[in-house]
Amino acid sequence: MSRVADHVDAFNRAVTTGDWDAFAERFAENAVMSFVHVPVGPFEGRTAIAAAYRENPPSETMTLLDDGDELARFRWSGGGTGSMELRWTPGGAVQALTVSFD
Repeated sequence: MSRVADHVDAFNRAVTTGDWDAFAERFAENAVMSFVHVPVGPFEGRTAIAAAYRENPPSETMTLLDDGDELARFRWSGGGTGSMELRWTPGGAVQALTVSFD
């Protein structure tokens, strides 16, 4: 399984369980999560990322449409699509996540 597919699986588990703190552990301590053309964030640091997910949790899971190591397209369970760009630390944690919605 690719790193992106593993990340999406962890995201989907968090959507269904509500365990956003465990999901946030996938991010580096100084990670940045940002959104393109959405008036939220950026969220800087694992603590801020976990808080953002807890305070405004996504309600839809996602399915990968294509799976690159750093860029992937996805579809929400409700039908919308988007893309995400990920950068990784040498140890495999998410260093940066940028999400765009179509």
